[in-house]
Amino acid sequence: MENKNSQLVLLSTDKLESLLYPVLNRLDDIDKKLNKKTSTHNIAYYRNKDLKENFGLSPNTIIKYRDLGIIPFTIIGDVYLYPIKQLNDVLEKNSNWGLFQNKAS
Repeated sequence: MENKNSQLVLLSTDKLESLLYPVLNRLDDIDKKLNKKTSTHNIAYYRNKDLKENFGLSPNTIIKYRDLGIIPFTIIGDVYLYPIKQLNDVLEKNSNWGLFQNKAS
């Protein structure tokens, strides 16, 4: 049922921007604080973006490695977390350097 007293209010672009900028600035501040906390503290987990940045993995490769059980992960809600220590163990186990050292002995 339609309310006969309702009115459509149009805002100018300037007014809309003046309403949105404080919200966007606050969100930007929150984002910066979150990124600062994660970069200064000892993190026990990587996230997808860390695997992309640090190891050059594509999103599809990350999914494939998870599905095949190549990389260990924990999921909370829809956030995937990769334990750094276990991931480093996987990297060390699969490293060609270990094979090279054994052949050189």
